[in-house]
Amino acid sequence: MNPLIQKARDTFKKLFSLKDTPHAIAGGVAIGVFIGFTPLFGVKTLLSLGLAYALRCNPIAAVIAVSLHDVLIPFAPFLMRLEYDIGYWMLSHPHHLPPKFELHHGHLDLGEMLQWTTFLNLGLPLLVGSLMVSAPSALIFYFLTLAIVKARRDGQTDKSN
Repeated sequence: MNPLIQKARDTFKKLFSLKDTPHAIAGGVAIGVFIGFTPLFGVKTLLSLGLAYALRCNPIAAVIAVSLHDVLIPFAPFLMRLEYDIGYWMLSHPHHLPPKFELHHGHLDLGEMLQWTTFLNLGLPLLVGSLMVSAPSALIFYFLTLAIVKARRDGQTDKSN
C-alpha cells in the first residue's frame, strides 16, 4: 500500500479512537478545519489548541485536523485567490469582484509588504473570505465526524455484546 495512504489511514484511526465524547471529537475537528482555512500562518496550531480548550473540545482532534489541512498546500494559491475574491466582494460597496491583476517579476520590497495599507488592501479581504469558506467547511466536518464517531462506537458496542 502507498505509504501516504497508510499514514492517512493511521491518522484517521487515531482520530476516531480518541477517548472523548463524540461531540468533543467532532468539535475539535471542526475547530481544526475552521482555523486551517485562515491565512494565519505560523499560529494555526496554537489557535486551534486554545480554541479547543476554550470551547471544551478535544484539542488532539483540533491539532490533527489543522495538520491534515496542510494536504491542501498544492492548492493554496487557488484557494487563497478564491478567499481573496470572496472577501473583496463582501467588503466592497457596491459588491463587485476585484480587478484582475498580473504578477510582476519585479523587485519585492519587504517594507511595502509590512505597511498597514497593504494589510488592509490584501490581508483583510483574504481573512474575511477565508472565514466565509471555513465556517461552512467546519460545519460539514463537525456533522460528518460526529456521525462517523457515533457509528464506530455503536459498532464496537454491538461487537462486545
